[in-house]
Amino acid sequence: MHSPETVRARELRGDMSGTERRVWYRLRGRRLGGFKFRRQLPIGPYFADFVCLSARLVVEIDGEFHEEESDRRKTAYLESQGFRVMRFPASATDQGLDDVIESIFWKLDEGQTLPSPHPALRADLPG
Repeated sequence: MHSPETVRARELRGDMSGTERRVWYRLRGRRLGGFKFRRQLPIGPYFADFVCLSARLVVEIDGEFHEEESDRRKTAYLESQGFRVMRFPASATDQGLDDVIESIFWKLDEGQTLPSPHPALRADLPG
């Protein structure tokens, strides 16, 4: 028997928007700097869209109909748990996915020495 959080996380993974699916494709399988991301991970009372536990980084994709006050509470909670939070409107990822991925890459890089990126991503990264 699975916990309610696990069941809900699986539902959320199955219901990802097209935007979230595009971002996930770029983050999954350690494709970004060798960092492992998880999706729809329960953290306390919330589900984080994408999480890199080793870098303590949460990436949130805000859909067209999101609630700013709820987002502020979620961000405050995640930060209180030691996570850095990046939020992107879905429109930004639809219009500039490469820019969003680059921003995530640089946030991962803050204060860390990164492993070499996956060869398929090298053309997408600056340098």
